[in-house]
Amino acid sequence: MVSAEFADRPIKKLFLFDVDGTLSLARQSASPEMLSALRALRKKYIIGFLGGSDLRKILEQLGGESALQEFDYGFAENGLTAFKLGKELPAESFINYIGEDRYKNLGTFIEFRKGMVNVSPIGRNATIDERIAFEKLDLQNKYREDFIKVLQDKFADYGLTFAIGGQISFDVFPPGWDKTYALGRVAEEHFDEIHFFGDKTYKGGNDYEIFIDPRTIGHTVKNPEDTLRILKEEYL
Repeated sequence: MVSAEFADRPIKKLFLFDVDGTLSLARQSASPEMLSALRALRKKYIIGFLGGSDLRKILEQLGGESALQEFDYGFAENGLTAFKLGKELPAESFINYIGEDRYKNLGTFIEFRKGMVNVSPIGRNATIDERIAFEKLDLQNKYREDFIKVLQDKFADYGLTFAIGGQISFDVFPPGWDKTYALGRVAEEHFDEIHFFGDKTYKGGNDYEIFIDPRTIGHTVKNPEDTLRILKEEYL
């Protein structure tokens, strides 16, 4: 039974959205049209964002701190950082899981996040043009896939999962700390359906596990415009 907190929604279904490539272009702001469509969707359904990036980056893309009030659920770092109706839920930590010494062994070419580490072969400070250029080369030459294979061999005893996400990086996290982690955060609500929208739904992409999870109805999108199209054609 869905809680009284969502009594004003006529349809008790949850819509979760990846951020980069789904609600906005990577590291860019969501369009006014997208934000308007999400507000309209929220009048009928329960909605949430679910990204792999840290909360600060996601909020920058979704209009700032007010996004935590515009979405019913806010999930950053695959749900390790979580908000429900603007209130923060308990968090977990990658360092607590793996241990300080092992974390240091992973190297200095990474960005530490609460629930994972993010590895970028060209660096997190790449410009938008550099990101686009790298993504095209990566699709042709599989740089990130090859990088992951090396790390899987080197850190085989760490028990970690690797997933490509965004344009220039890949994520490293404990088993089960992919985006399906967020599903445990909403389980108590017993929503009639949980829909997930994402662009990296292929095997090895960071939307794959939640996309194929039997608890969700998955939607693969090509870009934010495709997300808008589906919402307008089927749900608004």
